[in-house]
Amino acid sequence: MSLEPWLERDRMEAGCDEAGRGCLAGPVTAAAVILSPDFAKELVAEGELDDSKKLNRTTRNRLRQRIEKCALAWSVAHIEPAEIDRINILQASFKAMRQAAHTLSKAPSFLLIDGNRFVTDEHLPAFACVVKGDGKYASIAAASVLAKTHRDEYMQGLSSTFPGYGWASNAGYPTQAHREAIRRLGVTEHHRRSFRQLPEQLPLFG
Repeated sequence: MSLEPWLERDRMEAGCDEAGRGCLAGPVTAAAVILSPDFAKELVAEGELDDSKKLNRTTRNRLRQRIEKCALAWSVAHIEPAEIDRINILQASFKAMRQAAHTLSKAPSFLLIDGNRFVTDEHLPAFACVVKGDGKYASIAAASVLAKTHRDEYMQGLSSTFPGYGWASNAGYPTQAHREAIRRLGVTEHHRRSFRQLPEQLPLFG
């Protein structure tokens, strides 16, 4: 299904999406993006914007630069592993999207949420959940790109302090190499202790 530039043209819609829910380490990251109708239509017409998981790194980074330059407003929020462990990954994902929406430089009048459910608060506008919305609406796809690229950049930064886990390439996802590193080195304070890292219990490292 091709992207639509907006759900309703004549309102300020913010698309919201997250990245990193399935990772063993690092934050869950959400982005909120408001696109002008003209810029949204332009991105859709060009046909390059899509769900970030379908794009290669070069394309994602190029789109990130353009979105951050041309969007009416954008914001990114990270929820760290300790909070994920405290409230669970689903609630942490909702919290990250709420924080991203709250910190937009322009107040949206409507939220488009990727997924089938969301927990809002009294300070946010009305919203609609859209299953696989990052492949349906430009603002959600743009949020998907920002969430993914900002989280990848965050994990690349952590990898310099914890070089044995391959976070610069696996971004904390449960690849075989990441699991083997956990088995060899143990878990760090950046690992999600509520997630099953390996079948056996592991000590906290560092």
